[in-house]
Amino acid sequence: MGTKTISLADDAYEKLKARKREGESFSDVVRRLAGGVTLAEYYGVLDEETAADLEQVIEDRREKRSSTHRERVSDIVDELDG
Repeated sequence: MGTKTISLADDAYEKLKARKREGESFSDVVRRLAGGVTLAEYYGVLDEETAADLEQVIEDRREKRSSTHRERVSDIVDELDG
């Protein structure tokens, strides 16, 4: 595998350096950050109560969105029938 030399602005270098973990090379940091995030990386981040609250908020918003969608469809049908 070859190497490439790149130039970074000072602020970009400092941000990259701040994300560098112990034992990681800058190449490792770039691979990790550019590779995207997996759900496994977030496992265990929230306590059970917070996770349950978040699930409830998501469910409430889904229901509201579905309800709003049903109302819009009904209004369109009524308008077309009218």
